Amino acid sequence: MPVQSYRQVVAWQKAMDLAEEVYRATQRFPKEELYGITSQLRRAVISVPSNIAEGQGRQSTGEFRQFLGNARGSLLEVESHLLLAERFHDLRHEAAEDLLGRSAEAGKVLNGLIAALQQSRRKNAGH
Repeated sequence: MPVQSYRQVVAWQKAMDLAEEVYRATQRFPKEELYGITSQLRRAVISVPSNIAEGQGRQSTGEFRQFLGNARGSLLEVESHLLLAERFHDLRHEAAEDLLGRSAEAGKVLNGLIAALQQSRRKNAGH
């Protein structure tokens, strides 16, 4: 069954779950970080599902792949911010590991979607 909505895209669902967990974790960050790491991390994590949704709504597979690439870049940005938050002692090691694990899982699904779209493109180009 073809995907009818971005909400059916598993990568989007995982990215939404990650965003929710990151927001919960950053609520415990120091208030002086509100415009620093908290803001940067929240912006990056919101960008992941947003890019997936926007890309799914585009007219071409090429555009979709481009937005998925943007989502992957934002996901790596999230991971960097999480590691920094751990180094700055705003995030406990266990919480950082949990969020990094969730990010890795979302990344695997996202990479699988990107690979499937690339394979589909190659297959269609051959016909």
